Amino acid sequence: MANKAGELSNPTDIILAAKKEKGVTYEQIAEAVGRHKVWVAAVIQGQASMNETEARALIEYLDLDESLLGFLMDIPMKGSLEDTVPADPLLYRFHEITQVYGTTMKEIIHEEFGDGIMSAIDFELDVERKEDPSGDRVVITLDGKFLPYRKW
Repeated sequence: MANKAGELSNPTDIILAAKKEKGVTYEQIAEAVGRHKVWVAAVIQGQASMNETEARALIEYLDLDESLLGFLMDIPMKGSLEDTVPADPLLYRFHEITQVYGTTMKEIIHEEFGDGIMSAIDFELDVERKEDPSGDRVVITLDGKFLPYRKW
C-alpha cells in the first residue's frame, strides 16, 4: 500500500519491495534469519512473529529501517484474510481443496487418530517443487500435532 507521496506504508509491502530490490528468495532470507522459508514468509505476511535476534537479522539482510522491528516482533492477529471466498486463483484453490476434500481429510484423521484436531500451533508447513515431465508439481506438506478432544 502506497501513501499519497507514492511511498510504501504497509510493513509487508516495504519488506517485499526490499526483497524484490535485492533480488533474493525466501530461502535466502530464511538462511540469514536461521529459520525455515515458509515461517519467514509467514512473518513477512504478518502471520507470525520473530524474536529480536531474528528480526534484526532480517532487517540487516534486507537493509531495512529499524522501525520495522515492532512489526516483525509483535504478536499478530492471525487469519487476517477476508471472510469472503478469496478471489486470487491460487488462494481460491486452497479454499476449493477444503470444500472438496475437507470432510475426507476429517474422516481419515478421525479414523486413524480418533476425535480431535490437527494443531495449527504445533505445526510445520513446507512447499516444494517436484519436477514432472508432464509439468512440474507443487507438493505441500501440512505437519501438525494431533490434539485429541479432552473428556471431563
